[in-house]
Amino acid sequence: MTDSAAEALGVEVIRGLAMDAPQRANAGHPGTAMALAPLAHVLWTRIMRYDPEDPGWADRDRFVLSCGHACILLYTMLYLTGYGLDLDDLKSFRQLHSLTPGHPEVHHTRGVEVTTGPLGQGFANGVGMGIAERILRSRFGADLIDHHTFVVCSDGDLMEGISHEAASLAGHLGLGRLVYVYDDNHITIDGPTEISLNDDPVKRFEAYGWHVENLGEQANDLDALEGGLRRAMAEESRPSLLVLRSHIGYPSPNLTDTSKAHGSPFGKAEVEATKKVMGLPADQDFYVPPEVLEYYREAGRRGRDLRKAWQGRLDGWDGDRQAWDAAWGRRGEPGWQSALPVWEPGVSVATRNSVKAALNAIAPAVPGLVSGGADLTGNTGTQLEGEPRQSVEHPEGKAVAYGVREHGMGGAMNGMAHHGGVIPIGGTFFTFSDYMRGSVRLAALSDAKVIYFWTHDSVGLGEDGPTHQPVEQLASIRAIPGLRVIRPADANESAQALRVAIERDGPTALILSRQDLPVLAGTRESAALLERGAYILSDHGADHGADDSAAHAADPVDHGADPADDPDIVLIGTGSEVSLCVEAAKILQGHGISARIVSMPSWDLFDEQDDDYQDQVLGTGAPVLAVEAGSSFGWARYADDSVSIDRFGASGPGKEVLAYLGFTADNVAARALALIDAMDELDGFSDIDDPDEEEEDL
Repeated sequence: MTDSAAEALGVEVIRGLAMDAPQRANAGHPGTAMALAPLAHVLWTRIMRYDPEDPGWADRDRFVLSCGHACILLYTMLYLTGYGLDLDDLKSFRQLHSLTPGHPEVHHTRGVEVTTGPLGQGFANGVGMGIAERILRSRFGADLIDHHTFVVCSDGDLMEGISHEAASLAGHLGLGRLVYVYDDNHITIDGPTEISLNDDPVKRFEAYGWHVENLGEQANDLDALEGGLRRAMAEESRPSLLVLRSHIGYPSPNLTDTSKAHGSPFGKAEVEATKKVMGLPADQDFYVPPEVLEYYREAGRRGRDLRKAWQGRLDGWDGDRQAWDAAWGRRGEPGWQSALPVWEPGVSVATRNSVKAALNAIAPAVPGLVSGGADLTGNTGTQLEGEPRQSVEHPEGKAVAYGVREHGMGGAMNGMAHHGGVIPIGGTFFTFSDYMRGSVRLAALSDAKVIYFWTHDSVGLGEDGPTHQPVEQLASIRAIPGLRVIRPADANESAQALRVAIERDGPTALILSRQDLPVLAGTRESAALLERGAYILSDHGADHGADDSAAHAADPVDHGADPADDPDIVLIGTGSEVSLCVEAAKILQGHGISARIVSMPSWDLFDEQDDDYQDQVLGTGAPVLAVEAGSSFGWARYADDSVSIDRFGASGPGKEVLAYLGFTADNVAARALALIDAMDELDGFSDIDDPDEEEEDL
């Protein structure tokens, strides 16, 4: 078989598998995969540098299928080129526990770079990968980092707002080595794209500063596709978009260019008819002749020598290997934690400022840190002092000015994290985390190691009013599985929160204050306990009036383990409200009430602890009052009552707004006394003999 004949047959085999897998699953999206089979063939056999034996090779080209619904195309190429999938995996498409789920999932299937599905996300991921590649190439040299990122996107991707944000950012940054192919098939689920779209993508992306080439009707021309891709790859200071007019479902006799070809199996009769057109055996499912499989496996093996040559360069490299290992290990250099600052009681500092101090203190020893804000760098503590902004002029810059693009920032951060070699930090006001919610959810779903600095964390930010005051956001993000949420009480806790975020895998959200907060007695000594999610900060005993914070710092775990040592009430605070609990406890002392103050910066971390530790911290008999300037939703799992905010805020000076909504020491103390009385009444009621029980005894 000649090369041209092998290529032609290979493309038809890809199309056949793209029909067969959804047909067997009775679910899936065959049409786009069929139309893009020639493009996939060119990418995997002529263009991309990869090695299936080492899918995590640092200098591989990255491939992102932003239109993740067409994932059967990706799975087919991973099978053909030798990533470990077999035909049985394709036959298990979309089945429970299969390696071929309904949308690509990173860490689940070898060779999948990012989790895509929600449209536009993969588009933004690619931009983040481009940022990471440029920073690392500048830092470690082109001998070690020198690759491209290829992204296939659809009409739906370009309609979603996140793609506009990410495209604008990429154009502004002048990110070369980004090669995007826009599958312009003119079809959406509802019908032709003309019913909802008349954009000119060429003009739009040219306005963003991209290199744009309209390839037109060349979706089946392998040489034309290769030429367009190589011209795009030559761009060093502009991202590239190739507009490809494809025909969804091609060459189906009856479903080409129809909406049905997008999201439904073709049906047995149409599959057979299409295979006859393609010259494949109509009566065979999952047809892959040996010569075709060997053709693609050989293409997959070509990257082995490239990877081995790269490994040789790395082994002989005389650069900073400690920094390289730390960057790719997504951690700090040995001993980096010792650079974390500490604060003594008696000073007040906003946690957004203390985390900034911590970030800049450790930055030299954590080489992968890349930080920036959504036009709020100075406001959110994400500023890297002395670091140039990322740009064509400063490709080494680890400070990223994302602009007012929260969603694009979140998607780019995910791409940076999955690229590897960097730990992205991004900041905005907490209420604007809603704008990036889709990206945050995917970070949690895909275990992306990203760190969010979400500041201005309560109604305490004041005059900006309820549009800017987060109320429901904390409960909302706590509901995301896999997202570690930490709301530190003071400067010492914020530094430790950053430590936990860097030491652990997966995404972490730090919820930080705008207003100054007092550094509390005991937080420095109890610093290591932040990673347990909650700890006893102090006990205020009514009999002697002492603050036992020093005792808890020395023995924070065992103190109070005996139920007989339980106080009259436990006050749980998070963030800025911990200091409020301390003040309320002093008032309660005057009423003869002993109060335990528990700082609970993280529900997630506390839930990881065993029952014994949780009982030691919260006690086993005393009523528990939670104090948090946000929604009460969820607090019933830990507390008998909560001082919370189940309404939107108000515009005014921060202290006045907090007082208006009940966040004063006097009100917290009053609520504590009321809770104690209510629990006493409930206990008294439970002691009354039940007449029914007496009858049973008789």
